[in-house]
Amino acid sequence: MAPRRCPCGSGLPHGECCGRLHGGTSAAATAEQLMRSRYSAFAVGDAAYLLATWHPSTRPPALELDPAVRWTGLDVLATSRGGLLDTDGTVEFRAWYRHDGTTGHQHEVSRFTRVDGAWRYLDGD
Repeated sequence: MAPRRCPCGSGLPHGECCGRLHGGTSAAATAEQLMRSRYSAFAVGDAAYLLATWHPSTRPPALELDPAVRWTGLDVLATSRGGLLDTDGTVEFRAWYRHDGTTGHQHEVSRFTRVDGAWRYLDGD
């Protein structure tokens, strides 16, 4: 049986891509990589990773994911800054889902910043 592909759309097996970040053996090098790993965390139901990668000033005290939502695809539309030497950045994306037989999408421009050298999700519009 072939390894499950990563939900982020990289084409790699999950364990070689966002699974390394979810498991704590690797950290996101860019804001886009963190955003993709957070999308994958929604897709695999990893609320702990989502909370751990949320900026402390905007992080909710708890997060409950809806198991009826199935995340089906990710389109990265634009990035600004968020590279290896940056301290902040934005990623615009569209995340597709199915819920109760309906297909929909979430469109967001997410803001990211570094906290003690690690990328964190700050907020989004």
